[in-house]
Amino acid sequence: MKPPRLLLRRLRTTALWLLGVVTVLAVVVAGLGVWSVRRAFATVDGELTLAGLSAPVTVRRDVYGIPQLYARTSDDLYRAQGYVHAQDRFWEMDFRRHVTAGRVSELFGQSQVETDKYLRTMGWRRVAEQELALLKPESQQALRAYADGVNAWLAANTDTASLPSGQGDGFASSGALSLEYSLLGLQNSGYVIERWTPVDSLAWLKAMAWDLRGNMEAEIRRAALQAEGLSKEQVDQLYPAYPLDRNLPIVNGGVIVNGAFDAKATAPAPAPAVTPPAPAPLSATGLRDLADGLAELPGLMGNADGDGIGSNSWVISGKLTATGKPILANDPHLSPSQPGIWYQIGLHCECGVEVAGFSFSGVPGVVIGHNAKIAWGFTNLDPDVIDMYLEEVDGDKVKAGDGWEQLTSRQEVIKVAGGSDVTITVRTGRHGPLLSDASESLAKLGGRYAIAMRWTALDPGRTADALFALNKAGNWTEFRAAAAQFEVPAQNIVYADVEGNIGYQSPGRIPVRGAGDGKRFAPGWDKAYDWTGFIPFDELPSVLNPDRGYVVTANQAVIGDQYQRHLTDDWSYGYRSQRIYDMIGTAGGKITVEDVQKQQFDNRNGFAPTLIPALQKAPRPALSQVEKNADALLVDWDYQQGEDSAAAAYYNAIWKNLLGLTFDELGADYAADGGDRWFEVVRGLLNKPDDKWWDAKGTPAVEQRDDMLAQAMSAAVKELAEAQGEDPKQWRWGAMHTLTPTHATFGESGIGPIEWLFNRDTVGVSGGDAIVNATGWSAGEGYEVDAVPSMRMIVNLADLNESRWVQLTGNSGHAFHENYADQFELWRTGRTLPFRFDKAAIEAEAKATLTLKP
Repeated sequence: MKPPRLLLRRLRTTALWLLGVVTVLAVVVAGLGVWSVRRAFATVDGELTLAGLSAPVTVRRDVYGIPQLYARTSDDLYRAQGYVHAQDRFWEMDFRRHVTAGRVSELFGQSQVETDKYLRTMGWRRVAEQELALLKPESQQALRAYADGVNAWLAANTDTASLPSGQGDGFASSGALSLEYSLLGLQNSGYVIERWTPVDSLAWLKAMAWDLRGNMEAEIRRAALQAEGLSKEQVDQLYPAYPLDRNLPIVNGGVIVNGAFDAKATAPAPAPAVTPPAPAPLSATGLRDLADGLAELPGLMGNADGDGIGSNSWVISGKLTATGKPILANDPHLSPSQPGIWYQIGLHCECGVEVAGFSFSGVPGVVIGHNAKIAWGFTNLDPDVIDMYLEEVDGDKVKAGDGWEQLTSRQEVIKVAGGSDVTITVRTGRHGPLLSDASESLAKLGGRYAIAMRWTALDPGRTADALFALNKAGNWTEFRAAAAQFEVPAQNIVYADVEGNIGYQSPGRIPVRGAGDGKRFAPGWDKAYDWTGFIPFDELPSVLNPDRGYVVTANQAVIGDQYQRHLTDDWSYGYRSQRIYDMIGTAGGKITVEDVQKQQFDNRNGFAPTLIPALQKAPRPALSQVEKNADALLVDWDYQQGEDSAAAAYYNAIWKNLLGLTFDELGADYAADGGDRWFEVVRGLLNKPDDKWWDAKGTPAVEQRDDMLAQAMSAAVKELAEAQGEDPKQWRWGAMHTLTPTHATFGESGIGPIEWLFNRDTVGVSGGDAIVNATGWSAGEGYEVDAVPSMRMIVNLADLNESRWVQLTGNSGHAFHENYADQFELWRTGRTLPFRFDKAAIEAEAKATLTLKP
C-alpha cells in the first residue's frame, strides 16, 4: 500500500526523535546488529510450546517462507494460525488495530490526533464490538482461538513482569518482537502492547470496507465543484456514463423476476424516478477539506484517495482450456507497501478445513484462494454504499421532516503518547455520524448545517461468517450461501469448481433509496431521501456457466440498464475488462495456465489507439528534430507499456501534460486522479474541438482542442529531453514509472537511515493506469506507482497442485529477513511461484518444519 500522505507528513514532524537511529546503525557497524535484527525472526524449525492445543500442529514452510499448517481440530488450526501470523507480521497487526480503533496517537503522539478524530467519529471499532455477538458460535470460537494463538506468541516473546504496576495483563514492547518496536521505543518508551482480541480481527474488516467504499469522494467532489461555480452539466461531463456500447458488463443480460435474478430474462427495467437534490449550500473550501481529510486517512488496503483502486479476476470454462477444466485468475489492485498487504498460507485440518490462499495478518482463515473443491476470487463491486447528507441543525437537534430529532452524543478520549489526552464529542443522527464535526474548516462554519455520513459498514454485520463459510464451501449452492453473508465491502466474486462449473455472484449490502441517486449530497431534512432498505441477495446479479464460457470482472459495470435495481453510476469504465474479454475471445481455445499468466501481465494501453490519431492530426509547425523523432515513436507503437518502451514514456508524458493543461480550472490535485474515467472524459471532448474545457485559464487567447494537444506534446518532449536526454529512442518508461516498496509507518520518515532499514530499492516497472497490469499513477503527482496488482493467483482446477501465485514483496514482515522481499522481482517481471496444495508435494519442498506442541 502507498503510505497515507497525511500520516507520513505528520510522522515527519516527529523526525527529531528518529535521529536516534544513528545508535542503531552504530550497533550494525559494530557487528552486533545482526543479532538485534535477527532475534525477532520467526522460529521455523524444531519444536515450540503453544498452550491450549489439543494435539501437535505441524507447520511446514517452503523456501519463500509460506507456511502450511496441519492440525487435528479447528481450534488448534486457528490458534496456530494466530501464532504464525504473529511470528511474521505482529507489528503490522498492532498498527492496524490502532488505526481501526482511532488510536494512532497512542503510538506516534500529537501528530496523529486529527487522524484519530475522523476514525473515532466514524466509530469502526464500536461497530466491530457489536458484530461479535451477531456471529455464529463457531465463528466466534475461531476468532477466540486465533486471538489465543497471537497472545501465546506475545507471552513467549515478551516480559510481562516488567510492566509498571496498574498496566494490566499487557506485554512489554521490545525489539525482540520486531525492529519497529526498537524505533518506537526511541519516542514512546512506555508503550504497552495489549492482548489481542476477536474484535481486533473484526475491526480490520472495517478498514477493508473503507478502502473499497465506492463513490464517496466523487459525491463530495461533485458538490465542491458545483460550489465553485461549475454547472451541473459541466460536472456531469467529468463523470460520463458507462460506455455499454463499447465495454461489456460482467453479466450480459438478466433482470429480476418474481423476487429473484434471472440471467436469461430480458424484460426491460422501468425508468427510475430520480429527484436530484439541490447543490449543498456549503463553501467549496470546506467541501474540499472534507474530501482531503477523509482521503488522507490511513488507507490500509487501497489508495489514499480511493481513485484508481480496482482489481482483475476472470474464470474460463474447461470448454476453452487445454485441460478441459476451469482456470481462475485474480489480482486485486491495492496500494503498494512493504511488506505487502497479503500473507500466503495453507490451512489443513482433520476437522474438514482444507484451504490455501491469501490471508490478512490479524484475521483467521483465507480471504482469496481455493479449497479441495472450489476456487474463488474477488474484485470490488464498487456500489454506491455511502450517502452524504446535508443536515440542518439547531444545537443538538437535527431537522427531520416538519419536526426536529435529538442527536445522540458521546465523548471520546484520545490518549496521546507524550502529551495530554484530547476529548472530542461525536454526534450522530439517523443518517449516521456528523463528519463535519471532525473537520476544522466545516466546524468553523457553525450555525445551520452539518454533514452526516450514511454507510453500510456502520451497521453491524456478519461478513466474518461469510469468510469461514467460503473456506468450507464445496459447490455452487454452498458458495452462494456463503456469499449471502458477505455484507461489506460489496464484492464481485468469481467461482470455479473441480466438477467444471464456473460462475459469478455479486453479494453485499447495497441500499435502496427513496429519492435521489446517490451522486450528490442529499437533504437530510427531507425523509424522501432516506434509505428504505437493502437489495435482497436473491435479486443481485449472478450467473452459472454462461454460454460464452468465461466471466470477466475488472470493476466495470456489473449489468446493463435493463436491471431494475440501482447499484451505482460510478463504475470503472471497462478498459481493463474489455482488454481481458478481447484476449480470451481471440485466444482460439485451449488456453493454458501459462497463457493466463501472460494475460495478467498484459501492458496494453486501451486509450492510446483513440488519442494518438488526434495527436498526429494536431498542427505543429516548425518542429525541432527532437520533436520529430519523438513523434516517430508513436507511428508503429503496439500500445504495450513495457518498462523499456520509449513510446510509452512519450505517450504518458503527453497524457500527464494534457490533463494538467486542459483541466487547469480544477487544480492539480483533482485533475490528477487515476483510473479510466479521464479516458472517457477526454474521449468525449475530442469530438468537441471548441468545448470550453480546452480553453486555458488565465490566457488572453481562446484555446481549442488542437492547441492543447500540440502544447501537451511539446511539453512532453521538453520534460523528457531534460530528464532522459535528447535521443527519444533512449527514453524508457521504467525510468519514470517507478516503484519503491515503502514501509507503511516508517518508510517515508524523511530520515535516510530509517528508510534504508525498511524500504526496498526503487525500480522501474511495466504497465500503467487502467491497464491489465495495473501499476497505477496519478498525473498531478508524477509517474511513480501508487497502485499495483497486490498479488497474482491462477488456480488450475484440473490439478490444484499446478496452480500459481505470487505477492508483491514477501511473506515476512521483518526487515532483512530472506522472505521480506524475495518475491518482488518475480512479481515485477510477471512471473509466479508454484502454488502447492498436495501434502506430498508440500512435504517434498519444505525447507523448514516446526512442531507446535501442547
